[in-house]
Amino acid sequence: MKVVVASRNLHKVREIEALLGDLGWELVGIDSVAPGVELVEEEATFVGNALAKARQAVVAAAGGSGVAAAIADDSGIEVDALGGAPGVRSARYAGEPCDDRRNNEKLLAELRGVAEGRRTARYRCAAAFVGVGGEAVEVVREGACEGRVLEVGRGTGGFGYDPLFFVEELGRTMAEIAAEEKNRISHRAKAFRALAEALRERRT
Repeated sequence: MKVVVASRNLHKVREIEALLGDLGWELVGIDSVAPGVELVEEEATFVGNALAKARQAVVAAAGGSGVAAAIADDSGIEVDALGGAPGVRSARYAGEPCDDRRNNEKLLAELRGVAEGRRTARYRCAAAFVGVGGEAVEVVREGACEGRVLEVGRGTGGFGYDPLFFVEELGRTMAEIAAEEKNRISHRAKAFRALAEALRERRT
């Protein structure tokens, strides 16, 4: 089955490919079937944005592309001391265009003076599947990973807020662990594993 990934973030696409590889899908990026299409994400929740992007991708890919469905996710970091911010604004926290360095700098500035014990946070992800057709199937699952925000970034892997996001159970940041380990414990891994399981159950 040919499925379009509603994302231009190559890091994210690679993670999704690794997580859903056993489903036997042919995953293609949105630009390969609908170059330049704008995917609008203006909902107030991760679930809302994930569904919105998947629905838009299905419509954009219609018409001879052979796409049978779309998958999308929306994810971000929720910091307790900031009332859950940046939340759905995580990718654009420091404004347009999206820039990981500026986002991290803004987060550190907002948390300046906040004690270690109050820097608790979580990565949250909603993963959505939307099928093509009049009776299109829509499935959404969520995942979360608990941690805290460091005062100084550590590690060179990952992307987004990974250098600042310290996972207590590992004793390392998301940027300090291998991709295989990240795909075991991350918010995105949990969401997409749950999504894959839900879709397998629909087949039986």
